[in-house]
Amino acid sequence: MKVVKSLDEQNVNQENLEQEQEIEKKSGYVHIKKFHFILMLFFLVLLSTGITTFALSVGDEKVITVGTERSEFDKLYTAYDTLKSGYFEELDQKKLINGAIDGMVKALDDPYTDYMSVEEAENFHASINSSFQGIGAEIQEKDGHIMIVSPIKGSPAEKAGLRPNDIIVSVDGKSLQGMTSTEAVTIIRGKKGTKVELTIQRPGTDAPVKVPIIRDDIPIETVYGEMIGDGIAKVQITSFSTNTSKDLAAKLNELQKQGMKGLVLDLRQNPGGLLDEAISISSMFVPKGKLILKVEDRNGKTKEYPSQNDGDPDFPLVVLIDKGSASASEILAGAVSESAGVKLVGENSFGKGTVQTAKDFPDNSNIKFTTAKWLTPNGNWIHKKGIKPDIDVPLPEYATLPIINPDKELKLSSSSTEVESAQKMLKAIGYDPGRVDGFFDEKTQEAVISFQTANNLPADGILKGDTTFKLMEKLREQIQNHDTQLQKAIEVLKEEMK
Repeated sequence: MKVVKSLDEQNVNQENLEQEQEIEKKSGYVHIKKFHFILMLFFLVLLSTGITTFALSVGDEKVITVGTERSEFDKLYTAYDTLKSGYFEELDQKKLINGAIDGMVKALDDPYTDYMSVEEAENFHASINSSFQGIGAEIQEKDGHIMIVSPIKGSPAEKAGLRPNDIIVSVDGKSLQGMTSTEAVTIIRGKKGTKVELTIQRPGTDAPVKVPIIRDDIPIETVYGEMIGDGIAKVQITSFSTNTSKDLAAKLNELQKQGMKGLVLDLRQNPGGLLDEAISISSMFVPKGKLILKVEDRNGKTKEYPSQNDGDPDFPLVVLIDKGSASASEILAGAVSESAGVKLVGENSFGKGTVQTAKDFPDNSNIKFTTAKWLTPNGNWIHKKGIKPDIDVPLPEYATLPIINPDKELKLSSSSTEVESAQKMLKAIGYDPGRVDGFFDEKTQEAVISFQTANNLPADGILKGDTTFKLMEKLREQIQNHDTQLQKAIEVLKEEMK
């Protein structure tokens, strides 16, 4: 039996979620909301559209117009008229109205409810097209800060060493404190080839670090797969985009022809995407009729979304998750875990369990607001808690080392936390610096020279520019080659294949 059928055979008849469906004006696709979809950000990021919650529903219905007969708005009208007639300078009427709406939305204190100006709404719609330019990282507003949910595979953000939970303190010197993710996106994103400098604060470190990044095209390929031996295949889904389910079906059938007997499905660092894609993919592994998720509105009314395809629950499968797995990733992980008994390996997921709807105003600005919560098949609300894996496996300690600013020169007699990070990186990849206390001595210099020589770099013993970039690149390779989470997933899968 094939692992999956082609998308044409799947006949997934999902009703568009009244909540969280971001329907483009000329399309009826459901989009999983982004973490503040914002995501984009970097994508930006948004990678495909949606990236964190469910999906936004931007349909033909317009926001209701409020008439002057509404007495509850008397105070608002009085404030507006007072400013318009008495302020010492001429006022911009549009700016005042937009500010009033923005203030109303911010008063909800909900990071997933947001007002988008015309420019911000345009950026959002652009971010759900087939290509993007930016740094490639999903972001979210949390407690007044802009936090990275997950960098996109192969993106400038990933190459620069950004990781989930990093806080973006400022962009090109401009503080992001108090901004919404939508506002932050307009500052972070930009044209390919342009440079942006982020000041990053990583949890557990003392001082923020400046990280220069060159914006680029963000790849939209979302499915990567290969055979890794003993009849086991590894497939990574980096986001849930328009063609992800088709690409996954094709990849799985290709790997099956290569002898695949068991599968590790990697959802780590996957910030989410389109809801219908998450349901289609879940249906590949969840038996027909079994629940994939539930959606509960503010009145407590629950709507269930069952698998619509002949999933194969007997096919050996293990799923990898981590703190960068969010939204659609959590829907898929929850569905296969609770409705198909699939083992989850890795770390606790992000925890995004609310549903948003987006509505356009006549001027093409937009308001996005939370309308419901989504639950796992067993009725669990994972919001702010995430999904706990069956087997908790951390990555090596060096996988969470702070970023090093490549513009900063680290050399003999330097002393800093960045020198300490560099020493730990050198040690992790086989170049012993003699010490890892943050003081750059002769032994550390020798390790740097050896590293530079081995990588065809000018052997001056100074960490800066290309040497720093290459050091962080080699560390990423080391993490990938010593992936403790993947190794454990393979071990669990082999047991199930017996």
